[in-house]
Amino acid sequence: MNTTATETRRDRRKRQNRQALIDAGYRVIAEKGIDAATMNEIAARADMGAGTAYNYFASKDDLAMSVLEEVMHRLALRIEAVTDTFTDPGQVYAFGIRMVMLAATTDQRWRWLLRRAEVIADAMYRVMGPFAIRDLRNAVAAGRYNVEDPDMAWRLATHAIVGFSLAVCDGKLPPEKIDETVVDLLGMVGVPRQEAWEIARRPCPALPDE
Repeated sequence: MNTTATETRRDRRKRQNRQALIDAGYRVIAEKGIDAATMNEIAARADMGAGTAYNYFASKDDLAMSVLEEVMHRLALRIEAVTDTFTDPGQVYAFGIRMVMLAATTDQRWRWLLRRAEVIADAMYRVMGPFAIRDLRNAVAAGRYNVEDPDMAWRLATHAIVGFSLAVCDGKLPPEKIDETVVDLLGMVGVPRQEAWEIARRPCPALPDE
């Protein structure tokens, strides 16, 4: 059912205000980072008062989590725009997990939440799951992957991605380990190691701009 067709004017206004705050937070946190961003500034960017903003989000942390979910969804769409051009179903998921790890280790909207591993992994599972699980199933159907439960494989992968990204941000792993991590994650879905390395080393097209 199309909920936007049945919502009241009040509900529509609330939905629009909430989205305006997420969009404003998306921009402010990208520019300044979560620590320097303030609810006052985000509310002002959304053209509303700070008091009104707290009607929608209990805290800046609460808003930051919604911003990150928006970041994840937009990233999934940008990844899809590239992978729709691929001819090998086995490359699609591999490219996607690489792009997620690159974002998590370079985009400050991700980095603040990496220490809340369970929270960010759960958000990644929910928001990016429809894309990743579909790609896994397509690769299985094409005979490129061998995994019985794509849903569980993606759930496990989200925790591995967070763990790798946090280790890079803490200086415990070099960013160059991303290829090996992609290979290890492909091994989880039944790709032989030599073949996984060949996939991991393929050229990676740039994502479209945000």
